[in-house]
Order: sequence, then C-alpha cells, then structure tokens
Amino acid sequence: MIIEILKSKIHQVTVTQADLYYVGSITIDEDLLDAANMIENEKVQVVNINNGERFETYIIKGERGSGVVCLNGACARLAVVGDTVLVISYCSMEMEEAKKYKPIIVFPDKNNKL
Repeated sequence: MIIEILKSKIHQVTVTQADLYYVGSITIDEDLLDAANMIENEKVQVVNINNGERFETYIIKGERGSGVVCLNGACARLAVVGDTVLVISYCSMEMEEAKKYKPIIVFPDKNNKL
C-alpha cells in the first residue's frame, strides 16, 4: 500500500512580499529550500497561521540568503506581508518505508534565516 506522508516543512516563515500580477507560485530563499530538502517546481501546501488560509502551489527558487518568501499570483490574496506561514511538502511511499521515514523540519528565525 502506498500512503502520503509529510516529507518536509518550513515551520513559521514570514511572508516578505506578495505579487498579485506574477504567474502564480511561492518564491522561497534557496537556503531554506536546501535545508528543507525542497526543490524548485515542487508542489507544496501553504498554511497561513494568521488567517487560517490553506492553499497549494509550487516553488520558485528565490535568491540565496535573501530571506525572500513571496506569494505570487492568486495566492497573494491569501496572505499579507508579515503573515507567518508554514510551507509543507508531502511524498508517497510504501507503508513500511513510511514507518521509518523521518521528515525534515526547518525552524527559521524571524528574518527567515536558518
């Protein structure tokens, strides 16, 4: 049996920009992506802890060391600059493998730095 489990999470990162007229996605500092074992174009769920919004989008790699977390396109309406969000990725694997898997969770500081 294949199940879907938590692969990795960037826990409580601050939204630094929102660009409504950009082609949709979330731009994330490459340092955060590397630490969380996430890659460009990966599907993620974003959870806004300020307003409860949840949405899915894909990752665009942001400038390394910039601390950028930018909501692009329609999802820019679901958060404002300064909101705190969780960025979550999932993966599918066999049940027995999933029982042994340890997700990667990154805890950035208030400036989105490791």
